[in-house]
Amino acid sequence: MSIRVVVADDQELVRGGFSMILDAQPDIDVVAEASDGVEAVALVREHRPDVLLLDIRMPRMDGIEAARLVGRETRVLMLTTFDLDDYVYDALRAGASGFLLKDVRRDDLVNAVRVVAAGESLLAPTVTSRLIAEFTSRPAAASVSTERLAVLTSREQETLGLIARGLSNAEIAAEMVVSEHTVKTHVSNVLAKLGLRDRVQAVIVAYETGLAVPGH
Repeated sequence: MSIRVVVADDQELVRGGFSMILDAQPDIDVVAEASDGVEAVALVREHRPDVLLLDIRMPRMDGIEAARLVGRETRVLMLTTFDLDDYVYDALRAGASGFLLKDVRRDDLVNAVRVVAAGESLLAPTVTSRLIAEFTSRPAAASVSTERLAVLTSREQETLGLIARGLSNAEIAAEMVVSEHTVKTHVSNVLAKLGLRDRVQAVIVAYETGLAVPGH
Protein backbone atom coordinates (compact mmCIF):
# COMPACT_ATOMS: atom_id res chain seq x y z
CA MET A 1 0.00 0.00 0.00
CA SER A 2 1.12 3.55 -0.68
CA ILE A 3 2.47 5.81 2.05
CA ARG A 4 -0.09 8.60 2.44
CA VAL A 5 1.48 12.03 2.97
CA VAL A 6 0.26 15.54 3.74
CA VAL A 7 2.72 18.33 2.90
CA ALA A 8 2.43 21.56 4.91
CA ASP A 9 4.50 24.63 4.07
CA ASP A 10 3.49 28.26 3.62
CA GLN A 11 5.82 28.67 0.62
CA GLU A 12 3.94 27.45 -2.44
CA LEU A 13 7.05 26.62 -4.46
CA VAL A 14 8.58 24.59 -1.63
CA ARG A 15 5.31 22.81 -0.93
CA GLY A 16 4.69 22.08 -4.60
CA GLY A 17 8.25 20.91 -5.18
CA PHE A 18 8.19 18.44 -2.30
CA SER A 19 4.76 17.18 -3.33
CA MET A 20 5.90 16.64 -6.93
CA ILE A 21 8.99 14.69 -5.84
CA LEU A 22 7.06 12.49 -3.43
CA ASP A 23 4.05 11.92 -5.68
CA ALA A 24 6.37 10.66 -8.42
CA GLN A 25 7.30 7.66 -6.25
CA PRO A 26 5.30 4.47 -6.84
CA ASP A 27 4.89 3.85 -3.10
CA ILE A 28 4.05 7.41 -1.97
CA ASP A 29 0.78 9.29 -2.41
CA VAL A 30 0.50 12.99 -1.49
CA VAL A 31 -3.14 13.21 -0.44
CA ALA A 32 -3.25 16.93 0.43
CA GLU A 33 -1.26 20.16 0.80
CA ALA A 34 -1.58 22.78 3.54
CA SER A 35 -0.36 26.37 3.58
CA ASP A 36 -0.44 26.80 7.38
CA GLY A 37 -0.73 24.88 10.63
CA VAL A 38 -4.48 25.19 10.93
CA GLU A 39 -4.97 23.62 7.50
CA ALA A 40 -2.41 20.95 8.31
CA VAL A 41 -4.27 19.81 11.43
CA ALA A 42 -7.61 19.79 9.60
CA LEU A 43 -6.20 17.82 6.65
CA VAL A 44 -4.53 15.25 8.90
CA ARG A 45 -7.85 14.61 10.62
CA GLU A 46 -9.63 14.42 7.27
CA HIS A 47 -7.20 12.21 5.36
CA ARG A 48 -5.45 10.25 8.16
CA PRO A 49 -2.02 10.27 6.44
CA ASP A 50 0.90 8.09 7.48
CA VAL A 51 3.29 11.06 7.45
CA LEU A 52 2.88 14.81 7.85
CA LEU A 53 5.72 16.76 6.25
CA LEU A 54 5.53 19.93 8.34
CA ASP A 55 7.32 23.27 8.16
CA ILE A 56 8.24 24.60 11.61
CA ARG A 57 7.33 28.25 10.95
CA MET A 58 3.95 28.95 9.32
CA PRO A 59 1.17 31.54 9.72
CA ARG A 60 -1.92 31.15 11.95
CA MET A 61 -0.42 28.09 13.70
CA ASP A 62 3.23 27.09 13.62
CA GLY A 63 4.47 23.57 13.03
CA ILE A 64 5.28 22.96 16.68
CA GLU A 65 1.71 23.54 17.84
CA ALA A 66 0.38 21.53 14.90
CA ALA A 67 2.70 18.64 15.85
CA ARG A 68 1.41 18.75 19.43
CA LEU A 69 -2.16 18.47 18.17
CA VAL A 70 -1.73 15.62 15.68
CA GLY A 71 1.49 13.91 16.79
CA ARG A 72 -0.48 10.94 18.08
CA GLU A 73 -2.46 10.65 14.85
CA THR A 74 0.38 10.63 12.32
CA ARG A 75 4.15 10.58 12.10
CA VAL A 76 5.56 14.10 11.86
CA LEU A 77 8.61 14.93 9.75
CA MET A 78 9.71 18.51 10.39
CA LEU A 79 11.21 20.88 7.82
CA THR A 80 13.78 23.32 9.16
CA THR A 81 16.64 25.60 8.18
CA PHE A 82 19.69 26.55 10.18
CA ASP A 83 18.16 30.02 10.53
CA LEU A 84 15.29 28.51 12.52
CA ASP A 85 17.21 26.16 14.76
CA ASP A 86 15.87 27.79 17.94
CA TYR A 87 12.67 25.88 17.25
CA VAL A 88 14.24 22.43 17.01
CA TYR A 89 14.19 21.54 20.71
CA ASP A 90 10.52 22.55 21.04
CA ALA A 91 9.73 20.47 17.96
CA LEU A 92 11.42 17.43 19.52
CA ARG A 93 9.34 17.85 22.65
CA ALA A 94 6.20 18.24 20.54
CA GLY A 95 6.72 14.74 19.15
CA ALA A 96 8.48 15.18 15.82
CA SER A 97 9.86 11.90 14.51
CA GLY A 98 12.54 13.51 12.37
CA PHE A 99 13.96 16.58 10.73
CA LEU A 100 14.94 17.60 7.24
CA LEU A 101 16.70 20.69 6.01
CA LYS A 102 14.74 22.55 3.36
CA ASP A 103 17.61 22.10 0.91
CA VAL A 104 17.40 18.32 1.31
CA ARG A 105 18.35 16.24 -1.72
CA ARG A 106 15.58 14.50 -3.62
CA ASP A 107 16.66 10.97 -2.66
CA ASP A 108 17.06 11.92 1.01
CA LEU A 109 13.56 13.41 1.09
CA VAL A 110 12.02 10.24 -0.32
CA ASN A 111 14.06 8.03 2.02
CA ALA A 112 13.10 10.15 5.04
CA VAL A 113 9.39 9.75 4.35
CA ARG A 114 9.80 5.99 3.98
CA VAL A 115 11.85 5.71 7.18
CA VAL A 116 9.39 7.71 9.27
CA ALA A 117 6.38 5.92 7.76
CA ALA A 118 7.96 2.61 8.79
CA GLY A 119 7.86 3.75 12.40
CA GLU A 120 11.49 4.74 12.75
CA SER A 121 12.94 8.08 13.79
CA LEU A 122 15.08 10.10 11.43
CA LEU A 123 18.13 11.36 13.27
CA ALA A 124 19.96 12.59 10.20
CA PRO A 125 23.62 13.41 10.84
CA THR A 126 23.23 16.65 8.85
CA VAL A 127 20.72 17.91 11.37
CA THR A 128 20.44 16.21 14.70
CA SER A 129 23.92 15.29 15.90
CA ARG A 130 24.83 18.96 16.24
CA LEU A 131 21.41 20.50 16.76
CA ILE A 132 20.22 18.17 19.49
CA ALA A 133 23.47 18.65 21.40
CA GLU A 134 23.12 22.42 21.23
CA PHE A 135 19.45 22.90 21.86
CA THR A 136 18.84 20.28 24.50
CA SER A 137 21.20 22.34 26.65
CA ARG A 138 18.11 24.53 27.13
CA PRO A 139 15.92 22.14 29.13
CA ALA A 140 12.29 22.73 29.95
CA ALA A 141 11.43 23.92 33.44
CA ALA A 142 10.26 20.48 34.54
CA SER A 143 13.34 18.40 33.85
CA VAL A 144 13.32 14.61 33.90
CA SER A 145 14.57 13.01 37.12
CA THR A 146 17.80 11.04 36.82
CA GLU A 147 16.13 8.34 38.93
CA ARG A 148 14.19 7.43 35.83
CA LEU A 149 17.31 5.84 34.36
CA ALA A 150 17.64 3.44 37.30
CA VAL A 151 15.39 0.95 35.51
CA LEU A 152 18.01 0.54 32.78
CA THR A 153 20.96 -1.84 32.91
CA SER A 154 24.44 -0.38 32.41
CA ARG A 155 24.48 -1.61 28.81
CA GLU A 156 21.06 -0.09 28.16
CA GLN A 157 22.26 3.23 29.57
CA GLU A 158 25.31 3.02 27.34
CA THR A 159 23.02 2.35 24.38
CA LEU A 160 20.88 5.36 25.28
CA GLY A 161 23.96 7.56 25.40
CA LEU A 162 25.02 6.41 21.94
CA ILE A 163 21.52 7.00 20.56
CA ALA A 164 21.82 10.56 21.85
CA ARG A 165 24.99 10.98 19.80
CA GLY A 166 22.97 10.21 16.66
CA LEU A 167 24.53 6.80 16.03
CA SER A 168 22.73 4.17 13.96
CA ASN A 169 22.25 0.61 15.23
CA ALA A 170 25.20 -0.54 13.14
CA GLU A 171 27.43 2.20 14.57
CA ILE A 172 26.29 1.42 18.12
CA ALA A 173 27.08 -2.25 17.55
CA ALA A 174 30.60 -1.36 16.44
CA GLU A 175 31.09 0.97 19.41
CA MET A 176 29.87 -1.61 21.94
CA VAL A 177 31.44 -4.59 20.11
CA VAL A 178 28.17 -6.52 19.95
CA SER A 179 25.83 -7.67 17.19
CA GLU A 180 23.18 -5.44 15.62
CA HIS A 181 20.56 -7.84 16.94
CA THR A 182 21.80 -7.21 20.48
CA VAL A 183 21.65 -3.46 19.89
CA LYS A 184 18.07 -3.72 18.62
CA THR A 185 17.19 -5.59 21.82
CA HIS A 186 18.84 -2.90 23.96
CA VAL A 187 17.05 -0.12 22.05
CA SER A 188 13.68 -1.87 22.41
CA ASN A 189 14.29 -2.34 26.14
CA VAL A 190 15.24 1.32 26.58
CA LEU A 191 12.07 2.52 24.85
CA ALA A 192 9.84 0.07 26.71
CA LYS A 193 11.29 0.66 30.18
CA LEU A 194 11.22 4.45 29.83
CA GLY A 195 7.80 4.48 28.16
CA LEU A 196 9.11 6.23 25.05
CA ARG A 197 7.64 6.21 21.56
CA ASP A 198 10.84 6.42 19.54
CA ARG A 199 14.53 7.34 19.41
CA VAL A 200 13.82 11.06 19.30
CA GLN A 201 12.15 10.93 22.70
CA ALA A 202 15.05 8.80 23.92
CA VAL A 203 17.47 11.55 22.88
CA ILE A 204 15.51 14.12 24.90
CA VAL A 205 15.60 11.94 28.02
CA ALA A 206 19.34 11.32 27.59
CA TYR A 207 20.08 15.04 27.58
CA GLU A 208 17.56 16.07 30.22
CA THR A 209 18.88 13.51 32.69
CA GLY A 210 22.49 14.44 32.04
CA LEU A 211 23.38 11.06 30.57
CA ALA A 212 24.38 12.94 27.42
CA VAL A 213 26.16 16.27 27.71
CA PRO A 214 25.68 19.03 25.13
CA GLY A 215 28.77 19.58 23.04
CA HIS A 216 30.26 16.16 23.76
